[in-house]
Amino acid sequence: MSLRKVLVITGGAVVGSVGAVALAPVALGAIGFTSAGIAASSFAASMMSAAAVTNGGGVAAGGLVAVLQSAGAAGLSGAASAVVASVGAGVGAAVGRLAGKTSTPKREERKNDQLGKEERQK
Repeated sequence: MSLRKVLVITGGAVVGSVGAVALAPVALGAIGFTSAGIAASSFAASMMSAAAVTNGGGVAAGGLVAVLQSAGAAGLSGAASAVVASVGAGVGAAVGRLAGKTSTPKREERKNDQLGKEERQK
């Protein structure tokens, strides 16, 4: 693997990791998990309603809705930040790997074909 590919993949992992941790609170707020509670008529409210129906009227402590609301209200814990960063790094590395694929081999192949034609013409 070339140094360029390694740098692109590593850069993608770093950007993904930092970006995921920085944007997690924004994403939670956008879907309705706010510091003031679950926003009315939001996706979070729908999740809470479904969880309450499933659990016979209440939201289970430690369930997905409860964990997301806790993160929305108080921010991510150290462990949660580490998990979000790891997932972001994995996604970023995958994107970096895809972005690192270039058409260089095709260019080289065309160049070699051209050189071969010139050699045959001599």
